[in-house]
Amino acid sequence: MSLLAVGLNHRTAPTSLLELAAVSADETAKVLHDLVAADHISEAVVLSTCNRTEIYAEVETFHGGLADISDQLSRVCGVPLNDLANHLYVHHEARAVSHLFSVVCGLDSMLVGESQILGQVRVAFRAAQAAEVTSGILGGLFQTALRVGKRAHTETSIDAAGASIVAVGVRMAAFDLQARRPDALAAPVAGPGTDPADAVEEMLRPGLTAPVDPGGDAAPLAGARVLIIGAGAVGSLAAQTVRRAGAGEVVIANRTPAHAARVAQTHDARAVGLADVAHEIGRADLVLSSTGASGLVVGHDVVRSAMAGRGGRPLVFLDLALPRDIDPAVRELPGVTLIDIEALRVALDGAQVSHDVEAVRSLVAAEVAGFLDRRRAERVAPTVVALRAHAAAVVRDELDRLRSRMPDLDNREWDMVSGTVRRVVDKLLHAPTVRVQQLAEAPGGDSYAEALRELFDLPRDVPAIVSAPDLDLVERT
Repeated sequence: MSLLAVGLNHRTAPTSLLELAAVSADETAKVLHDLVAADHISEAVVLSTCNRTEIYAEVETFHGGLADISDQLSRVCGVPLNDLANHLYVHHEARAVSHLFSVVCGLDSMLVGESQILGQVRVAFRAAQAAEVTSGILGGLFQTALRVGKRAHTETSIDAAGASIVAVGVRMAAFDLQARRPDALAAPVAGPGTDPADAVEEMLRPGLTAPVDPGGDAAPLAGARVLIIGAGAVGSLAAQTVRRAGAGEVVIANRTPAHAARVAQTHDARAVGLADVAHEIGRADLVLSSTGASGLVVGHDVVRSAMAGRGGRPLVFLDLALPRDIDPAVRELPGVTLIDIEALRVALDGAQVSHDVEAVRSLVAAEVAGFLDRRRAERVAPTVVALRAHAAAVVRDELDRLRSRMPDLDNREWDMVSGTVRRVVDKLLHAPTVRVQQLAEAPGGDSYAEALRELFDLPRDVPAIVSAPDLDLVERT
C-alpha cells in the first residue's frame, strides 16, 4: 500500500476547468464511495476548494491507483482524460505527504498563507470519516496535517502574508468603489491612478497586517451597503471582513433562512431569503457571493433590471464561488464591475509574501520527516513483534518440554536454565530486529521486513497474534 495525491489547482488549470472539477458537499460522499469501490483504492479523501480539487488515496499499486483516481477526476469534470492529463499533478509517498502539509499551511494557496484552507482540509477529512472511507494511514496523515497547519498559523506570522482571499477580494472591491465614487466611501485604499493589481501587491508587503484592517480612521467600505449571498463559512468570514472594513448595512441571503439568521445575528446584519436577492441587489454597493450552488445564482437579466433603478450608482460583484455564482455577462452592463476568482488570480500573481514563509517551509520539512519515520516504524513494527512473539512461543514450548524431562531441578536451578535459554534467544534476535528497523528507513525498506517474514515463516495475519503486552517487545530491541 502507498500514498498517492492527484489533482489540479490554480497553477495548473484555468478557472473554467477548476469550475468543472469542483466537488460540492452534496457530491462528496458519492465521489468518495466511487473511489474506494475502484480496484486499487482502499482509502480516499477529496479536497475541493476555489483553488484546487485533489484526491488523496491509499492505493495498492501506483499505476493502478493513478488510473483509478484519474478516471474519477475525468468523470467529475466531464472532460476526456487525454485533455485533463496535462493539467494534473501527481505526488507519491513522501511527496504526497509534503504536498498535503504545504497545502494545509497555506504555502500552496493562490494567496500564500491564507488561513481558510486549514478549515477546508478539516471539512474534507470529516467528510471522508463520515463516509467511512478513511481510517488507517490516510486517517493518520490528515490528523497530522491538521496539527501541522495549526502549528504554522499559531507559531509563525504566516497569516500576515495573506489573511484571506475574502479579505483581498473585499479590498479590491473597495478600491473599485472608491475609484468611481470618491464621495461614497471614506478612506482611500491606494493613491489616484493605482491599478487594482498594484494595490493588492502593496497591501501584501511584509510587515502589514490583514489586508482589510480599519486601523485608526481607515475604513475602506465606510457607509457601503453590502449584500452577502451564502451563509456558509465563506459567507460568515465575509460578513466579519466587511464589518471590519466599515460597511454600513450588511444583508445576508441564503437558501436556508435559519442559517442566514444565525450569521446575521453574529455580525449585526439583516437576514433575507434568496427570493429577496433581486431587490437587495438594487440597494447594494457591493454584492459578495459564495454559495457552492451548481449553477448561476445571479443572472444577467436580474442585474440589468436592478441597475435600471439605481440612478447610475456603480455596483461591484465579488464572486468567490467555484463554480461561479454570478453570470460573467454582467461585466457588459454599464456601472457594473465583476471581481471573480480569475481576477483575483491575476492580481495576486507575484504578490510579495512574508519572510515567515521560510519558517513554515522549515516546519513542514521537519514534520514530513517525522511522519515518514513514524510510518516506516509502523510498517516494520508488526514484523518485529511477530518475530519476537513467535520466538517466545517456541521458548515456552521447549522449556515446558525440558521441565517435564528434568523434574528434579529445584526452582533456583530451573530459573538459571530458563533464563539462559531466553537470553540466548534474545541475543540471537537482537541484531536482525534492530537492523531491520534501521534498514526500513532506506528506500525500499519494506522489503527487509518481508524477507524477515519469509526466513522465519511468520504468519501473514500479524494483527491476530499481536497483543498489547507484546508491543513492549519492540521497545526492548
